[in-house]
Amino acid sequence: MVDWFYDAGMSGDAPVSDGPGFTAMLDRSVSNGVRTVIVESADRFARKMLTAELGILLLVSRGVTLLTAAGANLTDTDGETRVAFRQKARRQTEGQKGHARGDPEPVRLAVSIWREGRTLPQTSAALGERGYLTAKHKPLSASQIKCLVEAE
Repeated sequence: MVDWFYDAGMSGDAPVSDGPGFTAMLDRSVSNGVRTVIVESADRFARKMLTAELGILLLVSRGVTLLTAAGANLTDTDGETRVAFRQKARRQTEGQKGHARGDPEPVRLAVSIWREGRTLPQTSAALGERGYLTAKHKPLSASQIKCLVEAE
């Protein structure tokens, strides 16, 4: 091991290239010729498929190989681990259909309420009063409302 890099406090959904540890690791690999990076596991590198793919492409473009601690080569596009990682990410993103993907009415309604000048939580409450709730019968979160508004 030449060095350790870690992005404490960063969300697993954030682009890996935004992490100061990732940036420092790239700088270090360019300056000293290190061409192999080891991560604990594929999902510790990034949780979202697109985030992982972009990070891996950045490493590949710099001639860096990304391995898991178990020895799987994540920079091998046809490798079993990469294929499995893509399949896992696809299952996560193809989960339950949200309001924005089905009935257009909650989208239209959310946009209308939000454009009246209400906050995202106020918009959520108004939708909840009209029966638009999550699968667990709770009001939509502010981030869910934001997705509905942006889907318009």
